[in-house]
Formats: sequence, C-alpha cells, structure tokens
Amino acid sequence: MKLLIKLGGTLLENPETRASLARQAAALAARGDQTVVVHGGGKRLSRYLKEMGVESEFRNGLRVTPPELMDAVLRIYAGEVNHRFLAELNAAGAKAVGLSGVDAGLVRAVQLDPALGAVGRVESVDPAALDHLTAGGFLPLVACVAGGDAGAVYNVNADQMAAACGAGFQADRLIFLTDVAGVLDSDGTLQSRLDVKGAEALIASGAAHGGMEAKLRAAIQALHDGAAQIRIAAGAETDILTRLIDADEDLGTRLTID
Repeated sequence: MKLLIKLGGTLLENPETRASLARQAAALAARGDQTVVVHGGGKRLSRYLKEMGVESEFRNGLRVTPPELMDAVLRIYAGEVNHRFLAELNAAGAKAVGLSGVDAGLVRAVQLDPALGAVGRVESVDPAALDHLTAGGFLPLVACVAGGDAGAVYNVNADQMAAACGAGFQADRLIFLTDVAGVLDSDGTLQSRLDVKGAEALIASGAAHGGMEAKLRAAIQALHDGAAQIRIAAGAETDILTRLIDADEDLGTRLTID
C-alpha cells in the first residue's frame, strides 16, 4: 500500500507526540507499506521569526513570505524540523531520508501571488525519487519547500505540498494529521463525513478559516486529482495511524468527492 501522511508542525513540537508518530510511521514502512511523510513547521518558524523581531503575517491560511525570509524558511523547515524528526524516525528503526521539493526536482512551483512574496503554487510533481526510495524500503520525509525556474525556491503550504505529492505518488491513502479532532462546523461540531460541496460551504461561510481553510482547499484539490478518500484527524490520538489505516475507525473527518 502507498501511504502519504502529512504531519502538522504543531504535532512535531511535542516530544511525546513526535516520538509516537515516528514509531508508528516506522512500523508502517517496516511492514512493507510504501510510506511518505510530508511535514509542516509553521509554529517553530513563527517562534524563530519572533526571536528575530519579525512578526508573522498570514492571509487565507498562507504565510506571507518576503524573499528575505526564505533563509529562515529553509533553516527551520528543511533543517531543524526535518532533521529532528529524521532522528526520531531512524531511532524507531526506519531508514528515513530527508528531502524537500527541491531534491531531484520532486516538486516545482511558481509564485502564487506577488503579495505573498516567495509563496509557491505547485505546478508539477516528479515522484521518481519517492518511488525509488520507498521501493527500496526507505521512508522519505519531505519538507514543504519547492524549486522553480532559474534556481528559485518557494515556501509551499504543507497541506498543498502533501496533496500534490500524494497525487504524484499515486498514494492509496492520504492522511492529514493535525492538532484538532477534525473539521468542525460553525458550532464546533465535528464533521465525521464531508464531501467537496460540504467542504466548500464551510469555507464560504467562514466556519473553516486560517489553517483549516488551507487544509480543506488542498484536500479538495487532491480529490479532484483522483484521491478516493482523505482523512483529517488528531495526530495526538493513541495509535492514530493504525486505527485509521488498519481498523478504519471512524475518527476525525472522512472527505470524499461526493
């Protein structure tokens, strides 16, 4: 089975949760599932920027990234966050390999909006590196940075990166693990099942905003790109990956095209 798992950066801030997710992902790869993990790191980046005296700004759930901040993006996403989790994965027995979208032309992007700076919109995915590594028993860990024309480097929303990589990799399961129970409506009620129209309605009403808006937009695109089903669930739940993948428990939100 091909698995694409996206881990929210907040989950990786907690040592216990980080270690648990590393053990679960390593176990999936060890039993033969071709497993790819895409991660964020926004909380850590915001903290780093604040230490530098820079306040973070977001628009529709996307971080405004002036070109002069790309050094910080690379340092935190492709450096600290990626390698800290790599160490956890390898300690758990995985053969984990750290990547970004720049490596082997995995993900190419173009500028999404000049007002957002060096924020990229994914234009293409070449899954050859993911296919080669996972077929050999390795576990790729992908930071949400993409390459572009003339050596450009872009900050890509991690949910959008995961959705694009999932489509390119032709993943059988696409799982978004986050720090909330799933998708909530305006009353705070968990939506256990949601189709594209329902997701779009939550965005239009403002019930899904910020990071969840970005997550749903990425999920909608993934469904249009051929994903049969997407799960959004709380990554801190005990044995969450086993419960979602093997037991197919009704946890979080299950998204389908209709």
